[in-house]
Amino acid sequence: MNQTANIVIIGGGVMGVSTAYHLAARGVKDIILVEKEEFFGTGATGRCAGGVRYQFATEVNIRLSLASLPMLERFEEEIGYPIDYRKCGYLFVLTNETDVAAFQRNVALQHSLGVETEWLEGDEIRRRLPLMRFDDALAGTFGPDDGLVDPNGVVMGYLKAAQRLGVRALSETEVTGFTVKGGRIQSVHTTQGEIAAPVVVNAAGPWAGVISEMAGVEVPITPLRRQWLTTTPLPEIPADFPFVIDFAQALYFHREGNGLLTGMSNPHEQPGFSQNVDPDWELTHMEAAIERMPLLERAGAASRVAGLYEVTPDAHPIFGATPLEGFYLVAGFSGHGFMHGPIAGQLMAEIILDGAAQTVDVSMLDLARFTEGRLIREYNVV
Repeated sequence: MNQTANIVIIGGGVMGVSTAYHLAARGVKDIILVEKEEFFGTGATGRCAGGVRYQFATEVNIRLSLASLPMLERFEEEIGYPIDYRKCGYLFVLTNETDVAAFQRNVALQHSLGVETEWLEGDEIRRRLPLMRFDDALAGTFGPDDGLVDPNGVVMGYLKAAQRLGVRALSETEVTGFTVKGGRIQSVHTTQGEIAAPVVVNAAGPWAGVISEMAGVEVPITPLRRQWLTTTPLPEIPADFPFVIDFAQALYFHREGNGLLTGMSNPHEQPGFSQNVDPDWELTHMEAAIERMPLLERAGAASRVAGLYEVTPDAHPIFGATPLEGFYLVAGFSGHGFMHGPIAGQLMAEIILDGAAQTVDVSMLDLARFTEGRLIREYNVV
């Protein structure tokens, strides 16, 4: 398989398929999307918890949500594929004064941008969560339009829509290197052959740093394992149970089927590509989860999943061109890429075809910010 294309997109998760679809919808022909796994969306996207929210601490992340979440609301109508958007709401529970002060600033910023986040006092949190033990809750925030979306539905919807527009999608096609001449990308080498193309988009998620290194471009993206589990049915959990986040512990809960999904970030996790469940951390996680929700003692584990975050030094993504001409990057979303995947693909189409993003200004999220000291830190990371 030695082929030519106008654009090659690397990575068949939400970033790759959204970028492919939005470029094709703008009329670009001869796009090839390559994915190393057998099925699309089985990497980081397929191993995410599916949360979508407006509650962020920086203006650019909030604006990305303001553009992206309505695209998810319209998804079935526009793309023709169901994604089960459930507005259960995100409820952040705050147990220390530092977080309370930070979230007060966050809510003020969110309100200034039109996001109607609710501020809750500790007693209101305890009233809303009678099945949970939050004696130490000082305050919290609730976003009524935050919720959950089916990641597989989003990937398959964009993939099928892109293919209808002529995109060639190749699975089991792993990138092994590049041909570069005169500071410009020439071709992509894969396990299925070489693809000559003047434009390459690296949308490889946690593997984006490795892919960029093959092209001689240094990108500060670190893969970090995150894991969670789902429980057997818990009929006590009400249908309107929100996505609850114990912020100080990076511990979270939401309904999943008739049971519960719960996860907890390990602050001591070392960088790496392992997607195996760490049984020792699972015990630590479950002790903390049962402390917050005692009825979990009666539940069994229905499934266990580990996936990868793609973390940058400031927990913000990287959009756009790189020092290698023709080589673009959309990656580094630091655990929050799924919800911003729809708008990210549209912005990449604008960057490549128009020279700059138009719908949301993401110019400050360029690769050069790391060497130029222009980091924009996101406080609200779980």
